[in-house]
Amino acid sequence: MNIFEALRESHEIQKKLAEQLTQTVGNTPERKQLFILLKNELFAHAVAEDRYFYIPLMMTDSGLNISRHALAEHHLMDELLEQLAETDLSHSRWLILAKKLSETVHHHLQEEERGFFQQAGKIFDDQQKQTLAKKYLTEYKKYKAKDKTSLTG
Repeated sequence: MNIFEALRESHEIQKKLAEQLTQTVGNTPERKQLFILLKNELFAHAVAEDRYFYIPLMMTDSGLNISRHALAEHHLMDELLEQLAETDLSHSRWLILAKKLSETVHHHLQEEERGFFQQAGKIFDDQQKQTLAKKYLTEYKKYKAKDKTSLTG
């Protein structure tokens, strides 16, 4: 598996959860659970992706700008997640924020998959792509495991 395949697996989960979240209504257990799952998925993915995709890209001249742009979008998603966490689940503003988050997630993932990945593919050699995938998956799984314990605790 290379880094792009590894990242796409989480992207599919993010898209599905973001879409499901925007279909929820009111202060329900389903809305709360989907929000927690999406928040945890985005966090685990972003931490691992920043460390094992964007930081290595930033070390190259040709990867610097795409990395900065992507990290800024990660920051925007973090801000939206924070606003959602601070807003009552039954408030009408909550769904507006959730839809904005979903749009931001979809936009970011599309940009990555249709642009950033192609550029990074020219920067990393095959061995780097494989090594980065292993490191990304280890980090991602570590944070996903932490999230599962915090959901039950």
